[in-house]
Amino acid sequence: MLITAIEPRRKSFMQLYIDGESAVKIDKETLLKSRFRMGMEITDEELHELIQQSDARRAHEKALYLLEHRNHSKKELEDKIARTAASREAAKIAAEHMEEIGLLNDERFARDFAQMLFERKKFGARRVRQELYQKGIDRDLIDEILEEYAENDTGEAIHTILEKKYSRFAEDEKIKRRAIAALQRLGYRFDEIKSVMQNWDEEEYE
Repeated sequence: MLITAIEPRRKSFMQLYIDGESAVKIDKETLLKSRFRMGMEITDEELHELIQQSDARRAHEKALYLLEHRNHSKKELEDKIARTAASREAAKIAAEHMEEIGLLNDERFARDFAQMLFERKKFGARRVRQELYQKGIDRDLIDEILEEYAENDTGEAIHTILEKKYSRFAEDEKIKRRAIAALQRLGYRFDEIKSVMQNWDEEEYE
């Protein structure tokens, strides 16, 4: 097969034309480091290897870019790379490499993420469990983290949310229903919500 043309494309890609037909896009850096140039012959095996090298490079660069902006779980990182930059196989290899060199750590991520959900977003334990599971965190680690937050004052968290957003729930049934629905979405059990509402006393929490 003959490389009959190489044309630049967006995002540092180069379009290869094989025997006059548009074939594949390869990232510029990978192509420059290869021996292949316009007018050269390339076999199926060599083209496949070039595609894999380009795929791996894009996955690696995307992983570094994502981790530079914020921490990720391994599953989250792999999913994002596979969705936007490279194949699933390349994404998995890139995520594993980030883990090996210490840039990715599920336990560190899970603890930081759980702390943010509990303290900043005021999520209940059920919602935190769901969010961590969706990030691909191991169930045993989730159980361990939630156990560490078992002593959290759930009633105080619910009271804070009610006071901030639904302070008139006691006098307006519609507001009360909205408050209950919102608190349940945040991961609080109905019995926990009901208990705070029945014992509503702002001075108790001042």
